[in-house]
Amino acid sequence: MADTTDNTATGAGTSAPRKSSWKYIGPGIVVAATGVGAGDLVATLIAGSNFGYTLLWAAVIGCLVKISLAEAAGRWHLSTGRTLFDGWASLGRWTTWFFVVYVVIWGFVYGAAAMSSSALPLQALFPDVMDLKWWAVLCGLSGLVFVWFNKYEVFEKVMTVLVGVMFVVTVYLAIRVTPNLADAFAGLLPVLPDEKDSILNTLGLIGGVGGTITLAAYGYWVNAKGWTNTGWMKVMRLDNRVAYITTGIFVISMLFVGAELLHSANIAIASGDKGLIQLGDILADEYGTATAKFFLIGFFATSYTSLIGVWHGVSLMFADFVERFRKRGEATGGETASGREVASGRHEKSWPFRAYLLWLTFPPIVLLFQGQPFRLIIIYGVLGAAFLPFLAATLLWLLNSSRTPREWRNGWVSNGMLAIAGLLFLVLAVKQIWDQPWGNFF
Repeated sequence: MADTTDNTATGAGTSAPRKSSWKYIGPGIVVAATGVGAGDLVATLIAGSNFGYTLLWAAVIGCLVKISLAEAAGRWHLSTGRTLFDGWASLGRWTTWFFVVYVVIWGFVYGAAAMSSSALPLQALFPDVMDLKWWAVLCGLSGLVFVWFNKYEVFEKVMTVLVGVMFVVTVYLAIRVTPNLADAFAGLLPVLPDEKDSILNTLGLIGGVGGTITLAAYGYWVNAKGWTNTGWMKVMRLDNRVAYITTGIFVISMLFVGAELLHSANIAIASGDKGLIQLGDILADEYGTATAKFFLIGFFATSYTSLIGVWHGVSLMFADFVERFRKRGEATGGETASGREVASGRHEKSWPFRAYLLWLTFPPIVLLFQGQPFRLIIIYGVLGAAFLPFLAATLLWLLNSSRTPREWRNGWVSNGMLAIAGLLFLVLAVKQIWDQPWGNFF
């Protein structure tokens, strides 16, 4: 079936290929770059520091779980011609309310976190230029300008370059620390660390490998690439596998660094983005200033791809939400909120897309200077914990119902992986909600 959307720059005006090919991949690179942030790398680094290679198997399983979620989101978009938000809305109004509250609060807090994360390596590279907060403002504003004035094609190319930087840096570091390959292969055996809460810590590592709402955004990037029908299904699946193989390489490389550089020397680092700044100092002591600066460049690429990836992908989702909400009640055909609308590029120039871009940028700048409000942070944590169980459960519902053409509904493997993902993220959600300081909330 020919693909005849308007977005000819990304291939939407061409026929779907007869077979999958490496030359078509793109959205997978984007989702890998966006999903792996500095927090994911430092969590894996700490796992390597604490347990050596013991939890290597958990990082691999984390990639497999996320492959199933992203594949399901992409399959919904291609098999139905409808967007994921349109699918959610068909399940009831509760999904709309959840999404609205989530993207408003999540975007407000995430914007400040993403800007700060991108600013940290820049301040370390150029310590006497300006204060961390102003670096953060610069990162946010540059992300806003870049996404505002460029469509998906340019966005994908820039993300690909930054992923290349991330790949070279993380693999170089993994080789530089000289990993013990025998111990690494032994780490593929599913063994739990001998410590308190080892099961929950292991589940946390599995769940933290690459992506939250960016997994849902994958289907939108698939459409933005110009893939809008089932003729692109094989290409999408190859693209998705490339995404999480790339993610796996990032994560495993950082686990190698943690196991060899930190675990063997019994060095502890802080959780959060500042742990990566500490790692830069350790690398400078061990391997010299050049290696440390090279790492900081990779750290910036990791953080900044997450920033512009969210600025683009979640803004696309918000624009789709507003478009569907605006058209509710109108007589429509079978392609309401369709993937073809996303492929045309109209959403990227729409006022809802740009309004959400502004929301991700300017209100969070206030948080950079005023500090993050305590109650809002708790709500942000709860909503963030609930999103992936919500995504897994709704994809199970949509892809096993008559909303999806029979040929493209879930098989037993997909159902099994989505069920495992849903249970995993539900356990992690309950733990995160339980751990919130509710006593100070009221």
